[in-house]
Amino acid sequence: LRLAGLVLVSLAGLYVGNLCATLVPEVTITASIAKLQDIGKKPVLRAPVPKRQKCDHWSPCSPGNYAYRVLSGGGKGKLAKICFEDELLISEEKSNVGRGINIAIVNCNCIIDSTDHSGEMMAFIKNAPEGSLLLMVTHDDGSTRLKSDAKKLIEELGSKEIWNMNFRSSWAFIAAKGFNLPDNIQKEKINHSDKKKNRYGGWPAEIQIEGCIPRNLI
Repeated sequence: LRLAGLVLVSLAGLYVGNLCATLVPEVTITASIAKLQDIGKKPVLRAPVPKRQKCDHWSPCSPGNYAYRVLSGGGKGKLAKICFEDELLISEEKSNVGRGINIAIVNCNCIIDSTDHSGEMMAFIKNAPEGSLLLMVTHDDGSTRLKSDAKKLIEELGSKEIWNMNFRSSWAFIAAKGFNLPDNIQKEKINHSDKKKNRYGGWPAEIQIEGCIPRNLI
């Protein structure tokens, strides 16, 4: 009797299975299995690729503003860069980065120079027309040949760190000639060489300042 009952149950199960397979479409079964397999999987969220902004800013400058970015050199391998309104004025690609203080002057045209001689730098700055924006950045060492009169000239432009510059200090500075820069923008940054903290052997880490300047100032 037990054996007969077991056979009957097996036959009944086989019959019900065949009946379900006949009545339920194959697509529905496949979809149900796929849903069961997806249970427990975390959804993958794909953020859109951020749009590149001028001078590699994280966020764009508002309309009516120029974008700028001043990046000091870092060791022998990473050279200084000066970018204004998405144009590289001084860079390795332009082959115009020099040892010392690199300067780009922006007015109606872009004038570019790099030097480690105080006299040449002073003449370059003094010849900049009124209404110019001056972007300055060091590569390697900008202090050894920098004389007191040159430091005083840069101080008069608004620098607070020029007298503190040491051998191979990383330094970035922006200044205006003939107009005042907005108070809310960063104008200067310095990083001194420190054997315990240097990133590139005898060089400190590179530094940068960036921001937006109203177009009506220049």
